[in-house]
Amino acid sequence: MGTASPEVNKRLLDAWRGEVEANHVYGILVKREKDARRADILRRIAAAETGHRERLEARMRELGIQVPELSSVRISPWLRLQAMVAPLERVLAAREAAEETEIEDRYKRPTGDAGTDALLASIRRDEKSHARAIHEMQAVSAVEEPAADLQRKLDRIRKEKGHQGGSGWIAGAIYGANDGLGAVFGIIAGVSAATGGSSFVLTAGLSGAVASAVSMATGAFLAERSQAEVSAANLERERAEIAEHPEEEKEELSLFYQLKGMSQRDADDIAERLSKQPEAMLHVLASEELGGLRGTSNPWEAALAAGVSTGLGAIIPVIPFFFLSGVPAIVTAAAVSLVAHFLVGAAKSLVTLRSWWASGLEMTLAGVIVGGVLYAVGLLFKTAT
Repeated sequence: MGTASPEVNKRLLDAWRGEVEANHVYGILVKREKDARRADILRRIAAAETGHRERLEARMRELGIQVPELSSVRISPWLRLQAMVAPLERVLAAREAAEETEIEDRYKRPTGDAGTDALLASIRRDEKSHARAIHEMQAVSAVEEPAADLQRKLDRIRKEKGHQGGSGWIAGAIYGANDGLGAVFGIIAGVSAATGGSSFVLTAGLSGAVASAVSMATGAFLAERSQAEVSAANLERERAEIAEHPEEEKEELSLFYQLKGMSQRDADDIAERLSKQPEAMLHVLASEELGGLRGTSNPWEAALAAGVSTGLGAIIPVIPFFFLSGVPAIVTAAAVSLVAHFLVGAAKSLVTLRSWWASGLEMTLAGVIVGGVLYAVGLLFKTAT
């Protein structure tokens, strides 16, 4: 049994914890994924992380390093919530980006111990080859699936992403709360400055909250329905082009795959196979040319999410004026509104996967700017009168 330097000890323990944490995240994603093929891919990734952990544990025992209990490693509640709520594709993209950074930092830098460096280099190769294999499996199996399955999965993946075409109810709700809170906070600040926090602020705030909610709801409804109409027209035009100029469309599809890094032979083969299934070819071309099959979100769902969330966000700055007036009401409204700004900003990170505190502080700063500018405008009006 050998002995480990502090650097070797630290690197092995860091790598071990990283593998355990990754396994936790992929375990959550496996449970969320409804498609059997994609769930199997995620399950293989989790199994690979377990294999790496076991190899690290073996090396740690060789060097006399105590292996911690698995139960001692827990992912943060926020990361767990993101894995459970955020769009699957975005979580996977974030995990891939994080792992690329970790591979270069955790597994590439030498530790000074030949055996440990060889193990870390081996895991680094495994991580890269495994990622390539998963990517290839996804590309090949997507081509082999029938048109009906492709349609269903494109629709589902599009909804999960939440930022293509229809925004998805979670993203729409967060955006609505953000918009309502910011707009009515500005109204409250301006009218408070102009009137000294009189009862008129309550009337103005309630009017602004209702107007914001109704406006956002109708806007979301019309936007989703208009997008659906445009998408349907684009899809029909693409279908006609496939029927009238099949060879040109097949060549175009091959070029799309070549631009993604495929060889011309492989790209031509995939395009040829897809051309035998016109509907499948249609949806792939729509995804490449139009950014996916947009407009399949429910306009009523979008309107409800936008309207309710905007109303809830908008009413927050108004609440203190139900019970207070004057300076106490203004101060309380400002404090409550800025806290709400931080919470809404933090909630955005569930969709964007940014740092929750950075997103929250950014939103709070935006609230300070809006409130400060509108308060100054209100004072100008008060001076003028």
